[in-house]
Amino acid sequence: MPSSLGLSKRFIAAATFAAFPMLAHAAEQRPFYAGKTLNVIVGLPPGGGADAYARLLARHLAKHIPGQPSIVVQNMPGAGTLKSVMYLNTTAPADGTTVGTFSSALINEALTAPARVNVDFRKFTWIGNISEDVRVCYVWAASGVKNWQDMLVKSRTKEIFMGATAPGTAGNADTSMLQNLFGVKIRQVQGYAGSADKRLAVERREIDGDCGGWIAVPPEWLAEKKINVVVRLSPTLVPGMDGNVPFGGNLTKDARERQLYNFLVAPERLGRLFMVSSRVPADRAAILRAGFDATVADPAFRAEAARMKLTVTPMNGAEVTTHIAALYTTPADLIARARTILGQP
Repeated sequence: MPSSLGLSKRFIAAATFAAFPMLAHAAEQRPFYAGKTLNVIVGLPPGGGADAYARLLARHLAKHIPGQPSIVVQNMPGAGTLKSVMYLNTTAPADGTTVGTFSSALINEALTAPARVNVDFRKFTWIGNISEDVRVCYVWAASGVKNWQDMLVKSRTKEIFMGATAPGTAGNADTSMLQNLFGVKIRQVQGYAGSADKRLAVERREIDGDCGGWIAVPPEWLAEKKINVVVRLSPTLVPGMDGNVPFGGNLTKDARERQLYNFLVAPERLGRLFMVSSRVPADRAAILRAGFDATVADPAFRAEAARMKLTVTPMNGAEVTTHIAALYTTPADLIARARTILGQP
């Protein structure tokens, strides 16, 4: 007759064996992002619009991703944000735990200056775009320049000094467009790390003005009339913006010049982009896309964006992919003209 101890051992062994499928099933059901850290790489320094949008996204995204990962924002400036783009598609983990945002001006530069920006942006996986980058150009009121007409005065002997960062950033492209498309006398002052540094330089009167994101313009500058906004680079009017300030697209001379203008500001329409490496598995990219879409529609996200005066005009990943593919069909002669406008060899 079998002992009770032997029966117990056989019972435990049988129960353990029977539990293996259940344990394996539970492991399979555990979300990939559970217990993981999702890194958001920002290709610009802290203090600018790109950084503000990335940190806003980071505060709300986790609850819309199964497993609710920890989210860490890391600034990785360098080479006009090219450093962060190259990191994302080379040495960054390709498992879906690294998302990047950068200066969308690099997308145009990949077409106009491929020797410097040797990147095919069609080969990234796009998660989405939070908002277009509503940009303006402004000058310090004490400079004496009140409006767009003053910018164009041919008899003005004094150049307008504006700050410049690394090639590939939106501010550089904007000021080059003012110079070479519209004929404004501007001298770019090199060496600034980012938009926050340029704003300090404006206040210190090292430079006269800048072109930058509307959301980054200090509210007190507007309230106290310390600056004059001379041109809007986007047709979008947002609260607090003077509708009498001219839109750059309406200042072009003809249809051909308007087409060129539209190409030059296309990165601003694409705006606050987020992407992952093309090496990220499709199912994880789909999780991130779904989480992004849910986040930008979340009332709590929208409410905080409104408090921060950040515009939200989102595109999903598929829409971004379509827009970028369209840019790569731009005629060669128009790209050559854009290259001249941007002062590229």
